[in-house]
Amino acid sequence: MDNLPIHINVVFGITTFLTVWLFYKAAHNSKTFLLLTMAWLAIQSVIGISGFYVITSATPPRFPLLIIPPLLSIIALFVTAKGRKFLDGLDAKTMTILHTVRIPVEIVLLWLSMYQMVPKLMTFEGRNFDIVSGITAPLVFYFGYVKPTLSRNVMLTWNIVCLGLLINIVTNAALSVPAPFQKFAFDQPNIGILHFPIIWLPCCVVPIVLLSHLATIRQLLYKQSVSINNKRD
Repeated sequence: MDNLPIHINVVFGITTFLTVWLFYKAAHNSKTFLLLTMAWLAIQSVIGISGFYVITSATPPRFPLLIIPPLLSIIALFVTAKGRKFLDGLDAKTMTILHTVRIPVEIVLLWLSMYQMVPKLMTFEGRNFDIVSGITAPLVFYFGYVKPTLSRNVMLTWNIVCLGLLINIVTNAALSVPAPFQKFAFDQPNIGILHFPIIWLPCCVVPIVLLSHLATIRQLLYKQSVSINNKRD
């Protein structure tokens, strides 16, 4: 990563901390979230700088260590009573505007592609249409919460579609990493996310974006269920 222009790492670093800050605000300034997240970023930073993840011949593969802990944490939030209480207390309005961070993320991925750090399929010139989520997020934020004119179903649909776009790029990115499970981009594998600070993308930014969608969908479905029950009564 030493051959990359400094602005790529700077923009991505700012994007990461903006993502964390926005979710921190959505969590009503939860110090627990902030401390755990910053500790996780610090740990992964040290590991990433050491070159641990760039060793792709290791068995088992090391890349999953970036994503498994956050995924297990998200699952824990949904299966525990305390976790569900936390999810239901999150501010959906802030979680919606949080998705604008996907715009600079896509720009960084395009830059990385230009320097042969990630395959073209991971950019909006390839199979990645996730930038649409970032561009439309301010509209959903404004017409869904500031000047509420969008129906609950429209907002629910937007979250589900954008969740699908996220899953699409995450799947393509994971299957482009040089590892036994690689399926795509053998001519230019996804090596960028194995280096610091881009490792923050799979270990922090993506999980927060994922959780924001899942928590918002949960809240919208709950409100829809309550509305239906009230009509029946």
